[in-house]
Amino acid sequence: MPSSPHVPDPANGSPDPAVEQARRLTDTVTRLRRALRSSIRTDYPWESLPMAQVELLQTLAAAPLRVGELAARQRLAPNTVSGLVGKLLEAGFVDRQADPGDRRTARIALTPAGRRQLDDWQSAHERRIAAALGTLAPADRSAVIGALPALEQLARALAQPGTGGDLPPGAGGEGPAAAGEGPAAE
Repeated sequence: MPSSPHVPDPANGSPDPAVEQARRLTDTVTRLRRALRSSIRTDYPWESLPMAQVELLQTLAAAPLRVGELAARQRLAPNTVSGLVGKLLEAGFVDRQADPGDRRTARIALTPAGRRQLDDWQSAHERRIAAALGTLAPADRSAVIGALPALEQLARALAQPGTGGDLPPGAGGEGPAAAGEGPAAE
């Protein structure tokens, strides 16, 4: 996989260490997501949902939402979310419900089949990651687990405006399509 170009530090012409660290993290996260997706589909061939659809199901697990709300939370265009919702409706994983606050609009909600699919997806991923963690040396496994609080904080920081997480989809190398996932990558 090609790496990002090295961005030199203007002061001395050498690569900026912060940019190099960000490049390594970006490359690693991308490889992890691809490896996990690929191994899940090999080990569990029934798992065929594109990541963008899984992410919508995960978002809807908390509460039903309107398409516009889903689009805002996923940082996707409303027409993209409408297309994804259409596929989930066809599969029986979501349904449309009247919005009690505005009868002119509908909210999208998980169906029991959608909840089962999401639970099965989560369980398969947890088993696969647990098995992979089991192959690591104890010190490496501890390092990965020890890094989780900082990675969770990084995810929260990226979700905040002004930290790079507010770039439009595709502009900053983020999101499902940039990670080789979602409808464009399927």
